[in-house]
Amino acid sequence: MQPILELIEVSKKYGKNEVVHPITMQLQKGHIYGLIGPNGAGKTTIMKMIAGLTANTSGEIRAFGSSMWGKGSVENRNRMSFMVETPYLDGSMTARQNMQYIRYVRGVADESRIDEVLDYVGLSDTGKKKVSKFSLGMRQRLGIGMALLSSPELMVLDEPVNGLDPEGIVDVRNMLRKLCHEREMTILISSHLLSELSELCTDFAIINHGSLVDWLSREELMEKCRSYIAVKTDNISETVACLEQKLDISEYKLVSGDELRIYERLDEVELVSRTITDSGFTITKFTTEGESLEEYYLSRVD
Repeated sequence: MQPILELIEVSKKYGKNEVVHPITMQLQKGHIYGLIGPNGAGKTTIMKMIAGLTANTSGEIRAFGSSMWGKGSVENRNRMSFMVETPYLDGSMTARQNMQYIRYVRGVADESRIDEVLDYVGLSDTGKKKVSKFSLGMRQRLGIGMALLSSPELMVLDEPVNGLDPEGIVDVRNMLRKLCHEREMTILISSHLLSELSELCTDFAIINHGSLVDWLSREELMEKCRSYIAVKTDNISETVACLEQKLDISEYKLVSGDELRIYERLDEVELVSRTITDSGFTITKFTTEGESLEEYYLSRVD
């Protein structure tokens, strides 16, 4: 299947400083890709290169099977939309007026599309309220709406849930998931809320110091985020020694100094529990859990 978007050995230098090392990525139709990395990792620079806001130093960016800047590039770019960093909004205008401006710029013929999208992002009741009076969350919603107006096939969103309350975050998550499933839209999204990305995305790209350090599907992530037995007792250090001696347990780690995570014997939880209690320790926590996206991410960027 032809990728919607390809980055082929794409890099970016500012002077002698290479902020994005050569990376190769392929985005397929109908997937939601999470771009993950610490501040300064190169996420926004990658999005800016895709959007044409800054030129890549080397490599090639291809959209819908052809070069981003080659023949047919204008038509291809009309099939894409972007919200990189802060959405550009005119504070002196209303939400509808801002959308009207974008409609003209993007050549969207159907004016009723404005009301449809404003309703979609929860801003249909803002009336004559100027955008300068909007909360940060409302501005983010409007930015997403402006990106949606042209019914793009590929949408690139940089921190789209920034400033939203928990209810608003859930609304945006459900909206993006719906766009992906119902319209087979491809979405590339960055966020510092990794728990949200883990709920939303089908694929994950981890960026660190300008390099792509991991590229994996949700299924691969779930496999890598191993399950474990989480144990707390009244004496965790002696509990560890006991389990090493009596059950020959070696695949474990201590977290925060008081929780033991055991990555083996997962089908023998009763034996592990009984061994601990029979050895005279009091169990204060004993559950089977799994590592989160945050934990896996931190293990890859250390």
